[in-house]
Formats: sequence, C-alpha cells, structure tokens
Amino acid sequence: MNDDTSKQNQTIETLIKLQEAETEIIRLEGILEKIGKEKHKLDKRLKQSESTLNEDKDKTRKLVSNCRDIENEIKLLDDRIVKSNEKLRMVKTNKEYQLGLREVDDTKKRKDALETELLELLDETEKMENIVQEAEKEFKLLESQILSEKEDIEKKTSADRELLDEYLERRVEIGDTLDPALMNRFLKISKMNQGLSVVQVKNEACMGCFMNIPPQLYIEVQRGGTLISCPQCSRILYFKKETDSA
Repeated sequence: MNDDTSKQNQTIETLIKLQEAETEIIRLEGILEKIGKEKHKLDKRLKQSESTLNEDKDKTRKLVSNCRDIENEIKLLDDRIVKSNEKLRMVKTNKEYQLGLREVDDTKKRKDALETELLELLDETEKMENIVQEAEKEFKLLESQILSEKEDIEKKTSADRELLDEYLERRVEIGDTLDPALMNRFLKISKMNQGLSVVQVKNEACMGCFMNIPPQLYIEVQRGGTLISCPQCSRILYFKKETDSA
C-alpha cells in the first residue's frame, strides 16, 4: 500500500468518525426539538388558561362598574324624589301639584326599574366572582403542574444537551483535521441527505439510498485509497469487511 492510498484510507476513517458524530448530533437535536415542542404546548396551554381567566376578570370588573353606575343613578333619583316632594309642599295651584306628583311618580318608576336591573346585575356579578375564584384556583394548580412538568423535562434533557455539546465540539475537532474543501463537501452532502454523508457500501448497494452501484465502482470502493461518491445520492462510500463469527 503506497502513501497516497494509506493517506486516503486514513481520511475515510476520519470521515467515518465525523459521520458518527454527525449522526448523534442529528439524533440529539431531534430529541431536543421534540422536547421544545412539548414545552411550547405546555406554555400555550397555560397562556390560554390565563387568557380565559383574564377575560372572566374583565367581565366581572365591567359588571361591578355597571352596578356602581346604577347605584349612583339610584342615589340621584332618591335626591330628586326628596326635592320633588319638598317642592310639592310649596306649590300653590292644583295643576302644579299634579305635575309635581307625575314627576315624582315617573322618578319612582325609573328608580324601581333600576333597582330591578341592579338586583339582576348583582346576581350575575356574584356568579362571575365565583367563576373567577374557581378559575384562579384552577389556574394556580395548572401553573404549578406545568412548572413541575417543565422542570422534569429540563432534568431529563440536561444530559442530552451536554452530550450534544460534546458531539458538536467533536465535529469541530474532527473537521479541523480535514481539508476545508472536503469538510464543506461533507456538510453539503449532510444537508442534502438528512445528516447522512458517509455510508457503507454492501452487496454492490449504497446503504444510504439502497440503490445498486456499478460493479466496477463497487470494486474501487472495496479497494480503497480513493474517495468515491454514490452516483445516485452523492454520499461518500466506504467498504467494511465482514468479520466471520466463529
């Protein structure tokens, strides 16, 4: 075996190690991406619950405000009735007295209607306050539950994050030993083929796309010493001798 062949074989071995790191990176990134989506779902669920709670609180505040407005109007009407009655004692003609009575009667009718409306609003307000009270309890319980779930997720994924950092560092270290053009080629193929750039060739077939390669090309891959790509998927091919298990 000449020096060029030996050098190429070492390069192939380096590429295989690089592929092992790349495969783990893809796997771990997939796991963490899935976990990230789970956390996003939990956050979304909590946000929806909080939004519903805030809507109920807004409804309650508006009801309380409406009750206050009606109560203030009733007080004004009471004052008006008192003043109208005082005015009645001072009128001098029957016509003025009848007009005064009608004014008092209209004011009392308006007051009665407002008091009926106020009772209905107070009843609705009480119901909404009970709803909000229960919703706040449910929200706090959900918030605590989701926080606990997210903490569990973080604990479970911390090891994967550390491992991912190790493999990312390893990929850089291995990549630094390769020719920059070859490293770029590896990364380009990886991007094209879901992270799989270097694959074994077996029984005259590429184990990346599982398509047959020409017999002469298969022989060249077996011989080693040259970087050969699959004609179908462009992945870098290597041959591994099967060891007999005796």
